[in-house]
Amino acid sequence: MQTNLAAQFKNTPDGEEAEAILRACVHCGFCTATCPTYQLLGDELDGPRGRIYLIKQVLEGAAATERTQVHLDRCLSCRNCETTCPSGVQYSRLLDIGKQIVEQQVKRPPAQRYQRLLLKEALPRPWLFRPAMKVGRLLRPMLPEALAEKLQPAADAGVWPRVTSQRKMLMLDGCVQPEMAPNINSSAARILAALGVELVVAPRAGCCGAIRYHLADHDGGLNDMRRNIDAWWPLIEAGAEAILMTASGCGATVKEYGHLLRDDSVYAAKAERVSAITRDVSEVLCAEQDALLALLKQRPPAEPIAFHPPCTLQHAQKIRGKVEDLLRAAGVDVRLCADSHLCCGSAGTYSVLQPVLSHQLRDRKLVNLDATGAARIVTANIGCQSHLQSGTSKPVGHWIELIAQMLSD
Repeated sequence: MQTNLAAQFKNTPDGEEAEAILRACVHCGFCTATCPTYQLLGDELDGPRGRIYLIKQVLEGAAATERTQVHLDRCLSCRNCETTCPSGVQYSRLLDIGKQIVEQQVKRPPAQRYQRLLLKEALPRPWLFRPAMKVGRLLRPMLPEALAEKLQPAADAGVWPRVTSQRKMLMLDGCVQPEMAPNINSSAARILAALGVELVVAPRAGCCGAIRYHLADHDGGLNDMRRNIDAWWPLIEAGAEAILMTASGCGATVKEYGHLLRDDSVYAAKAERVSAITRDVSEVLCAEQDALLALLKQRPPAEPIAFHPPCTLQHAQKIRGKVEDLLRAAGVDVRLCADSHLCCGSAGTYSVLQPVLSHQLRDRKLVNLDATGAARIVTANIGCQSHLQSGTSKPVGHWIELIAQMLSD
């Protein structure tokens, strides 16, 4: 694709990266076949190819409009198009660049500005999010349905093992997961402890940076990333083997720290190291599979389990089949639904900002999951878990909790 960047974008890091991405696109249209919003709306501008053209126009000097912003807002950033693209177009990076430019040019209505401000300031701060969740649960019967469905009952935190080991891995606690589903991280800690690995949570580490960054607050997101690097670095220097992620959305972001901070002279090398040692929990346990299977005490559940692979696992991190293979090796009847490659509609803050499209995708996904005949659903990301649970009476959990149950006496 030929480009002619406007003067203000030439010779800038974002401009040069965007131009390289645009030139890789041959506008073949394969991406539209796997784009969830294009499937729902049938509008070229609500598919990757159309959005690429919109961003190209802005980069070439055309004024962004509210219409431009609407079509970019509707993108889930699921990155299914990147899996489909035969030319390797890094669409998600182009989208982040384009959204920030459009955000600077198009003033949002007050309600949208306040909603986005609340999301990016409250969600990444546990000291704000936790009490808000507790109050919300108390008031749940009086709240609108769209909000009430996000306030699911508090979950059991599980037991965090008391273990000291020479083998240590870092764990990102996350911002919303400890309040919404605390047993996920404690399940991972119990499993790794049984394998002789101590999981360490660095006290000053917090949000991975994805919430602010994907809401076009790049400076805020990058500062979150720098804070995490500062919190982890002494432990990395002390010999931590890996940074383990139980939320695939966080893992996808942390694995990109090296790229996102590449122009930061202070943090570039550290960010590259952090990304290099970041592992999804499925990658860690697959490497320890023989030892793990030898430890499992309980028989696997008799009923089939439906696994929903999050987009951040299969399209962003390119991790496919590891969870399913590990569960099947443990004797679990794992079933994938039709169109398992498509997004469930959660997509971080998307389910709050785009509730109509988000619910349509969720309901489609749940119909397909129900068709597997499984009475229980597991996934690998807290956002997907919460979103799917809001639309079904079937239990939805993290697959690591299933392994932890099988490991227990």
